[in-house]
Amino acid sequence: MSGWRQALCALTMIFFSGQVAQAVEVRAAVLRVDYPRLLPVSRHDLRAGDIGFAGAALADEDNGTTGRFLGHTYQTTTHAATPEEADAALDAILADGVRLIVVQAEAEDLLRLTDRAGAAGALVFNASAPDIELRDAECRANLLHVAPSNQMLADAVAQFAVWKQWRNWFLVEGSNPADQALGQAFRRAAAKFGAKLVETRIFEDTGGSRRTDSGHVLIQRQLPVFMQGARAHDVVIAADATDYFAGYLPYHLWTPRPVMGSGGLRPVTMNATHEAWGATQFQTRFEKLTQRRVAPEDYNVWLALRVIGETVTRTGSAEPDAIRAYALSDSFDLAAFKGQKVTFRDWNGQLRQPVLLYDGWTTVSVSPQEGFLHQISPLDTLGLDRPESACTAFN
Repeated sequence: MSGWRQALCALTMIFFSGQVAQAVEVRAAVLRVDYPRLLPVSRHDLRAGDIGFAGAALADEDNGTTGRFLGHTYQTTTHAATPEEADAALDAILADGVRLIVVQAEAEDLLRLTDRAGAAGALVFNASAPDIELRDAECRANLLHVAPSNQMLADAVAQFAVWKQWRNWFLVEGSNPADQALGQAFRRAAAKFGAKLVETRIFEDTGGSRRTDSGHVLIQRQLPVFMQGARAHDVVIAADATDYFAGYLPYHLWTPRPVMGSGGLRPVTMNATHEAWGATQFQTRFEKLTQRRVAPEDYNVWLALRVIGETVTRTGSAEPDAIRAYALSDSFDLAAFKGQKVTFRDWNGQLRQPVLLYDGWTTVSVSPQEGFLHQISPLDTLGLDRPESACTAFN
């Protein structure tokens, strides 16, 4: 939906509800924790310096389109910090009076920052950490998750594989903790949707450069040998959250098979080729503003700030408690260029949303797939359902 149409719809609903527009100043912040990273396998995946922050800039424009008619103003500041600097950066944000904070950080840092923000009455939006525990036993009442969990991503892949009748999986995991966590999500997805893990192997991360002149030569020799002799399978599922081998799997297998997961067909929140459901205008506005293509990190931050904007529009309040209460209520929904409106799970703060399956060239499919049903919403077939979550902070 374009910006002016969004504004018109919001104004129409406010008119019919009898709500009186009042001036509201909405101040938010994006805190991005930057970690040491190896260069990606492909130069196409080099991280932009404004990753995430660009999504915030577009969100302020979009929120401001409606806000101008209602007397609402939006200002989002952006902050980059190392893990060692993150606490001080958060303290500075809180000292400035900001109580709506979007965080891009790994799970351990995110939990610490969330607890620190909670002591000041702030509401935090998780825009990157996929760890299932954050939606489970380690959930926090003041933490809402816009980023999908590992389980949501794994379930999205699993549904497509099962829909294609590719039920026999060869799972290849990385050796790092994040890889193993993602691998465990794929194991649960296989059990959940009736796939069979015919074999599992671990590809050891031995370090070293992945982008030397001879890198592809070594991979071309090593990976086929590593994959040799596997039991009969329909598809290779890659669990490589740290991005050191999965990108090489297609065309380097011993037995030619589709690759899904961290390589080949990948689950993402957004990609630059996605055009359905009005996404073309989202893409063109983002590209005009930033002079580059959108990344999932940008979309996640944009979506978090749009949650804030939509809630302020409906409630007329920018207070964290009011935003949290409305976002978790049955009244909240938000258009997200994915074919259906997104909502929050009121038992663990996770945003329900479709997951795009992207092959590096186009959006191949979107999960949940046709035929996967749920008593409340098909979106709840992705990730932890209410009976599966040990989260009690939202009770």
